[in-house]
Amino acid sequence: MKLLDLHIDGFGKFHDRDVTFADGLNIVYGKNEAGKSTIHTFVRCMLFGLERGRGRASRNDTYSHFEPWDNKANYGGQMRVEQAGMIYRIERNFQKDQKSFLIVNETLGKQMEPTKAFLDQLLCGLSETTYANTISIGQLKSATDSGMVAELRNYIANMNTTGNMSLNITRATSYLRSRRKEFDQQLDPEAARNYAVLQSEIRTIEKEISAPEYENQLQEYQNMRTQVHSQISQKQEDREALLQKIASGRQMLSGAQFSGEESVLQYQEETLHTYDAYQAAKTACEKKSRSVLAVLSLIIALLTGIFTAVVVIQEHARQVALSAGNSPLAFSLQDPALLLIGLLAILTLIFAVTGISLLLVCKRNQKDLAFTSKLLQEVFSRHLGDSTVSKEAMDAFLARMEEHIRLSQLLVRSEAAVEIQAEEIAQLKKRASSCDEVITQQQRTQWELEKKLDRLAQCKDQVEALSQVLEENDRIHEEIAAIDLALDTMTDLSSTIRDSFGLHLNKAASDMIAEITGGIYDSMSVDENLNLFMNTRTKLVPVSQVSSGTMDQVYLALRLAAARLVQEGHDHMPLIFDDSFVQYDDDRLRTALKWLSRAYESQIIIFTCHQREARMMTANQIGFHLIEI
Repeated sequence: MKLLDLHIDGFGKFHDRDVTFADGLNIVYGKNEAGKSTIHTFVRCMLFGLERGRGRASRNDTYSHFEPWDNKANYGGQMRVEQAGMIYRIERNFQKDQKSFLIVNETLGKQMEPTKAFLDQLLCGLSETTYANTISIGQLKSATDSGMVAELRNYIANMNTTGNMSLNITRATSYLRSRRKEFDQQLDPEAARNYAVLQSEIRTIEKEISAPEYENQLQEYQNMRTQVHSQISQKQEDREALLQKIASGRQMLSGAQFSGEESVLQYQEETLHTYDAYQAAKTACEKKSRSVLAVLSLIIALLTGIFTAVVVIQEHARQVALSAGNSPLAFSLQDPALLLIGLLAILTLIFAVTGISLLLVCKRNQKDLAFTSKLLQEVFSRHLGDSTVSKEAMDAFLARMEEHIRLSQLLVRSEAAVEIQAEEIAQLKKRASSCDEVITQQQRTQWELEKKLDRLAQCKDQVEALSQVLEENDRIHEEIAAIDLALDTMTDLSSTIRDSFGLHLNKAASDMIAEITGGIYDSMSVDENLNLFMNTRTKLVPVSQVSSGTMDQVYLALRLAAARLVQEGHDHMPLIFDDSFVQYDDDRLRTALKWLSRAYESQIIIFTCHQREARMMTANQIGFHLIEI
């Protein structure tokens, strides 16, 4: 794989920034704080992703450290790479709420599914940890004390035993021994003996309590007493529930102003009588003929009265006329006029009396209707919640009265049942008292039995607890055995190091060491105790005796050899140096650059804050691509 170019939407100090790389050797030059490490980190995050830490760790993690200074929503970018003749565009958005990952094959013009197999091929078989420990190289070590030697030794040990630089075999061994000591301290050596003693005591107690002397009726009577008390409790609950129902029923009757069935029947009979009167008054009021006849009689009486007055007036005028002719006024009972007047007067009186009588009857019927209607409205409103007077209301009222009657009958039966329950409860209490007497007689024997049973229960509880302790002891023994096996395995691996991955690493690193040290050392070797030696033609030199510069060169050769081995079968990824040669003198740097240009066939990217790398490669006619930031 080789990097073609990258575009930073937002990452650390960079915003909308493009960087282009070339084949072979690239030098990215920038002063301190120019952002070289930011670009280096951006490349790693584009390849392997960037996760935000949790809790306090998120305050100083990589995600928080490289959040864009401006416009944090644009946290990510694009990077184009070439792999096996194909050009891929990797796009990532690191923003936690808008996180995305996309790979596009620009050569074929299609989006790729980021499966594990595809990513393994694209990333040349490297994990992020392997990447960070091989081809991604920060400032090289230059310490001359034993710390540098120990690091080289541990690095070799990890590569020999596991092929993974992220492990630390010395630290792992120390951790396993510490864990074994912790497990030893957790063991309970007395658990097995105490378990056997308790089991023996349990068998003894069980044999004692099975003796005939402890056979009695106490348990039977206790069960019987429990049953009786349960029955008493149930009976009392039933009686209390029935009393509450009776009280509720009585309250319901009282709310309806009834005391029992007799009062309901009496009230129902009175209401029926009132309803009959209401119906009779309503029927009478609905007869229009009577009121019409009364009005007609009064009209006739009025007409006859008027007619009578007219006749009287005419007769009076005739008499006055006769008296004007000097004829004396003469009245005779046989006078037809007088007979007509009398007849008319009688008719007027008859019709008037008839009309008034009929009006009085209608008035009385209306009064009776209003009175009975008011009574019925009060009744229906109280019992039905609706004051409407109708046949349906009366039927509903009668149905409600039937309910009250049934309720009254039910209350009578319930009160009788309450009396029966009281007698049954009294009998049960007497039976319970008899059980108490029998239990008291056998209490002394039972007390002794209960003591034994209590001790038996305690022993069983202790046995159960010890069973868990024994299980834990077994688990701890298994853990200790596993730790011992792991320690033995690591010892075996260390003793057979030359038959493992170390042979390949030693050979690959030795070829590089001979060249990078200018032939001073022609190879390296590791003994069975993981001690590292530099080989000359005449002797073996422990790495602790070489100069700091040589140790740096050894460290670089080991990383490059490891990078080749872990990428075997894949294309090689770019070799990236981030201010790795700051402490190199000019001679060592010149040698290292010449060696790198020949030793690593793939792309090389060197981030540096000095211009001497570019000058030296120009002086030595080593081709390179310069990128200034």
